[in-house]
Amino acid sequence: MNINCSPLGFLISLFFIVTFLAPQVKSRAFFVFGDSLVDNGNNDYLVTTARADNYPYGIDYPTRRPTGRFSNGLNIPDIISEAIGMPSTLPYLSPHLTGENLLVGANFASAGIGILNDTGIQFVNIIRISKQMEYFEQYQLRVSALIGPEATQQLVNQALVLITLGGNDFVNNYYLIPFSARSRQYALPDYVVYLISEYGKILRKLYELGARRVLVTGTGAMGCAPAELAQHSRNGECYGALQTAAALFNPQLVDLIASVNAEIGQDVFVAANAYQMNMDYLSNPEQFGFVTSKVACCGQGPYNGIGLCTPVSNLCPNRDLYAFWDAFHPTEKANRIIVNQILTGSSKYMHPMNLSTAMLLDSSKI
Repeated sequence: MNINCSPLGFLISLFFIVTFLAPQVKSRAFFVFGDSLVDNGNNDYLVTTARADNYPYGIDYPTRRPTGRFSNGLNIPDIISEAIGMPSTLPYLSPHLTGENLLVGANFASAGIGILNDTGIQFVNIIRISKQMEYFEQYQLRVSALIGPEATQQLVNQALVLITLGGNDFVNNYYLIPFSARSRQYALPDYVVYLISEYGKILRKLYELGARRVLVTGTGAMGCAPAELAQHSRNGECYGALQTAAALFNPQLVDLIASVNAEIGQDVFVAANAYQMNMDYLSNPEQFGFVTSKVACCGQGPYNGIGLCTPVSNLCPNRDLYAFWDAFHPTEKANRIIVNQILTGSSKYMHPMNLSTAMLLDSSKI
């Protein structure tokens, strides 16, 4: 059943989350791994072109300043933190991630990265997923020095973890250029099988490092991003090759999660159907209060889909009317629709359970 996405329906859902869920869930750390959809500023500390450190990024953030988030305001991890009554996690590279701030968790995500280490090589200096795992181990040593090894293990075991990977392995690898190295090496179905195999190693590593409740998002509707429309679309139709890639990848990711959970003997990993969450509002923008799901709020060229958002880009006056903020990333409003489904969505969106159910189950074990 689709959730009521009228303004009243959204407020009722939010009221449920904040007033019913948050008080029943003991404060828990939150760890974030992945790419630009969930990076909240790590790349600002790196010499890389994959940065969101200029106006008008952050125009609707509380400080009205760019924060390194690829958003006009809050991103998905921020909104999850907000819903469960916790402050946003700091980027792992932030000098402010010390003392009690460490106990809130950490965001290890880095724009441009993928499942594979050769994804995003054009961005040069980014925190690849293997390095994010190293930082997670390093984080645990830092916290152990603060509260001791037993309390650290408990903090990590009881934490919520979010991981978002896969989109860049197509957009910034397989389909980055015609006849890319990976596309010459693999036919698309074989490439997807390879990606899933590598992703399995990452998920098992997270479990080995102590993660016991992990939200895994599939790829979104990659072919519908304004950047792809600008390059490949004549009449506003989504780019078929990337949509096909998502259609192959996402069901296999759900199968992988079921398989890893079966190995472990419990439902540690929860799959979020980001593709369906995207397609709901992309295919019917007016129902969600958007005037367009094709043109980015900030950018230039066809569909405002060429290049990143800069101070000289076209900028829409009302971000709440746009599904896309820049050439690739959702607006804060679209992120809120996604998180609403992560928290309370049916089995159409969440498998084997939504995040509210998972967190209530977890709170009963603590």
